[in-house]
Amino acid sequence: MKFIEPELDTILTKLNQVSKDAQPLWGVMSAQRMIEHLSDAVILSRGDHKFPLEIKEEHIARAQGFLISDHPLPREFKAAFATPDIPIRNTNMEAAIIEFSKAWKLFIADYIANPNKKVLHPNFGTLDFDLWKRMHSKHITHHLEQFGS
Repeated sequence: MKFIEPELDTILTKLNQVSKDAQPLWGVMSAQRMIEHLSDAVILSRGDHKFPLEIKEEHIARAQGFLISDHPLPREFKAAFATPDIPIRNTNMEAAIIEFSKAWKLFIADYIANPNKKVLHPNFGTLDFDLWKRMHSKHITHHLEQFGS
């Protein structure tokens, strides 16, 4: 499967194509909440939010193998740290996209300044910059597909 390139301009083009009234093909998030959820994942990749490992350590290699595979994230993928009841925090979709853009720029700058940085993902273990970009690529693709983009 082809996943979105982890480049801000490409991602923003796709996010701006999602209608604020778009209904998900699965799940319960609104379009705006989905974009805020993507921002949350980018913030997580910088280490600004800390969550415990949700999988057994002996499963990390397999989880990371899945991450680098061409297999998409399952439609109903659940993560304990990303519950559907998180309230909307931006005034509108445009503000949510701006928030995502700022978070992405900080993510890129942080890893360029700290090339050996690694941060724990609760479902995939400790990831470096390349694995985080892969995770974001799969994750963003997953949610764009959720909203028909």
